[in-house]
Amino acid sequence: MRWSWPTDILRLLEGRRQSRGESRRGRRDAGTLLDPRGGSNELEPIVRDVFRFFAHRTAAAMGSPWAFLAAVLVIVAWGASGSVFHYSDTWQLVINTGTTIVTFLMVFLIQNTQNRDARAVHLKLDELLRAVAQARTGLVSLEDLSDEELDALQRQFQALSARANARRGREK
Repeated sequence: MRWSWPTDILRLLEGRRQSRGESRRGRRDAGTLLDPRGGSNELEPIVRDVFRFFAHRTAAAMGSPWAFLAAVLVIVAWGASGSVFHYSDTWQLVINTGTTIVTFLMVFLIQNTQNRDARAVHLKLDELLRAVAQARTGLVSLEDLSDEELDALQRQFQALSARANARRGREK
C-alpha cells in the first residue's frame, strides 16, 4: 500500500471545495472559517473529514501484521539497548512514555473506527428490517431503549428461539 497522506488529504480537501463550487483562488483564508460567536463553522466538516481519513488509514495500518512486527522490533531493540544504558530510570521511562502516548492516541482512533462500524451495521440492519415485511420495524431504534427494555426483548427472542427449536425437534 502506498502512503501519501499529505497528497491524499489535499485531494480530499480539494474535492470538498469543488463540491461547494469553490476554487483555490476563491477560498477564504483560515481566519474567516472560525466563527467567533461559537456557532458552527466551515472548518468543522473539514476537520471531521481529515480525522476520519486519518483514523481509517491509521486503523488499517496499525491492524496489519507489519505494524505488529514493527512493535515487536521496537520492544526487542529497547530491551537489547538496556545494557548500554545500564537499565537506568531514563531507559525505562522512554518505553513507558512511548507506550502510554501510543495507547492514549490509539484509544481515540479505535473508538472512532468502532463508532463508524457500529453506525454502518445499524443502518444495514435498519434497511433489512424495513425490507422484510414480517419484521417488527419498532426494532429499528433498539439502541435508544433502556437496559430493562432490552432485557425484556432478549427474553422474548429467547422464547421465540426455544419454540422454533422445539418445532424443529418435532419435525425430525
